[in-house]
Amino acid sequence: MGASRSNRAALPLQVAAVCYRRRNSHAEFLLVNTNSGAKWTFPKGMPEAAMSHSQAAEREAHEEAGASGIIEPRHFHIYLHSKGVFWQEGGVQEYVVKAFLMEVKQTRRPEETFRNPTWFDPEETRVILAKGREVKYARELQTVIDRALEHIGAARVAAAR
Repeated sequence: MGASRSNRAALPLQVAAVCYRRRNSHAEFLLVNTNSGAKWTFPKGMPEAAMSHSQAAEREAHEEAGASGIIEPRHFHIYLHSKGVFWQEGGVQEYVVKAFLMEVKQTRRPEETFRNPTWFDPEETRVILAKGREVKYARELQTVIDRALEHIGAARVAAAR
């Protein structure tokens, strides 16, 4: 028979801050360079036992993007992410990432200066997140943008009531 759910090896968990700001009638997203500088990503990292997952995501936004603002306490999406490449030692490691929306109110120079935090409109964000990634992971990130825009739009409608 099949292996029970508890016997399967779970993928490691990361948390991401999907940082955005409102510009007139649209949103922009704040992305950072990966450690290698070859790709763009959301500020993300490993959760800590002493923090909630949203607090850990907020910490990553602060460290990697120099961003502060209002982070939602509950994740709005979960996606699959990879690090590494199959032809190098260690290969590819997949992660499950909990994504938290964070409306950025202020930015400053990030602690991790090589991250180069940059704002992009939604279409630019979809394109730049896909560069250098396998189709599977590019689609995962594009879905994050779509879901974020849905949530931001729903929040805007609720605020207008």
